[in-house]
Amino acid sequence: MPRVILGVGAGIAAYKACELLRLLKEAGHLVRVIPTPDALRFVGEPTWAALSGEPVTTDVWSDVSEVPHVRLGQTADLVLVAPATADIMARAAAGMAQDLLTATLLTARCPVLYAPAMHTEMWEHPATQHNVATLRGRGAIVVDPAVGRLTGADSGKGRLPEPAELFALADSILSSRTEVGASPSATIPAPGVGTALLGLAGRRVLVSAGGTREELDPVRFLGNWSTGRQGYAFARSAVARGADVTLVAANVELPDPAGVKIIRVVSARDMHAAMLAEAETADVIVMTAAVADFRPVTRSGGKIKKDGRVPEPIALAENPDILADLSSRRAAQGPAGQVVVGFAAETDPDLDAARAKLARKGCDLLVVNPVGGGRGFGNAENEAVVLGADGTVTPIPRRSKDGLASVVWDLVAARLA
Repeated sequence: MPRVILGVGAGIAAYKACELLRLLKEAGHLVRVIPTPDALRFVGEPTWAALSGEPVTTDVWSDVSEVPHVRLGQTADLVLVAPATADIMARAAAGMAQDLLTATLLTARCPVLYAPAMHTEMWEHPATQHNVATLRGRGAIVVDPAVGRLTGADSGKGRLPEPAELFALADSILSSRTEVGASPSATIPAPGVGTALLGLAGRRVLVSAGGTREELDPVRFLGNWSTGRQGYAFARSAVARGADVTLVAANVELPDPAGVKIIRVVSARDMHAAMLAEAETADVIVMTAAVADFRPVTRSGGKIKKDGRVPEPIALAENPDILADLSSRRAAQGPAGQVVVGFAAETDPDLDAARAKLARKGCDLLVVNPVGGGRGFGNAENEAVVLGADGTVTPIPRRSKDGLASVVWDLVAARLA
């Protein structure tokens, strides 16, 4: 049973950590809550104890014989601080240990995830940004706060990401550690090694997701059944591995993954422009989006009426090939060693045809996944065969979309190394 330390800072968003705790417990994790002393002004000790089923204390003097300020960090599989206030991150960056939470952060040898929440001015202050950079440099995962309503009438960047998204990210971190062979509660040499082992720490990752839409008129479009779930799984899993992630999302109705920069687009040409602009600084590009091959030559300004006449055939024009363009332009404009991953959704996968497509697109890896008949689009699970430009073939049996993403990230990490 994974052991999770939930650190709670003294911010109004502490009440949201109650829902996060519930989600962690329902997933079968053993959760020990360590609030700061001032955090108990927002949510009291009885609430944390009742929800977690574990003792709650803020100082290092309780149960001294158990040496909690050392043992808790040593035996944890994940330390998650939510909300992570500017004060907590400043003390963690400085290596202070004046209460049980900061002492635990010093002794933790597992992935540490900070979910900041504070007013915009505090988040943007150079001191906070310096502390965030310091923590990230040591291997901690610090997700950017969400944008939205803050305390009172204020709005801006600084809102705690939604508990469901923080839970999904935490679960992805724990799953990733298991899949690369990290044994539960294993002691590793230094903070951050848990994410460094996963190969994406500090890397800039660009992911596309969803399905593009090509408008016929103001109410109709040519599109597909893609929901974006696989692309969002790639983005979430990359954050769990310590990457800086940008997600170009086409017509996706899913909650924003915690810690991910989102660029929203509609059409294939929108996505083409966004992907090529962001690709110039990306170490890895993953094209999971289902992009329309064609678009109507003309778009009607008004709704096309059914007036008893047979409509004229719709003339189509070819859309740009985003994956091929990304592959061809990386030699001139991408960072050295950039890895490009493409997706091929097929109703009847043919590996010979897929190999030809891999060569034609010029990418490093092509993920060939079956769709239709209840497979692929919209499902929680997926399966695939990953073809490498180096001739490798990696079958991925049916599993969760997060699990499939994790396998592909392992293949990417090997190429980055």
